[in-house]
Amino acid sequence: MDKMTIARTAALALALINQLLASFGYSPLPFEEQQVEIAVSSTLSAAAAVWAWWKNNSISKEAQEADDILKKKKEAKRNAIKG
Repeated sequence: MDKMTIARTAALALALINQLLASFGYSPLPFEEQQVEIAVSSTLSAAAAVWAWWKNNSISKEAQEADDILKKKKEAKRNAIKG
């Protein structure tokens, strides 16, 4: 197993233990409901900001035309490789 598999498995185990304790009325995490809501909202906002920043947002006409040229070049290259 690689390190990331171990990390994901550990995170899943912690999440399941937390859910089990919460279902029995225990509060394993020392957070209030409002703190959790703020954290979730902030995380979603940050994820949306990163996603919007990461993607190529061609807004101007020139940028859209450049995207079309790039797309055509990539298709021609793929077709040349397929033969």
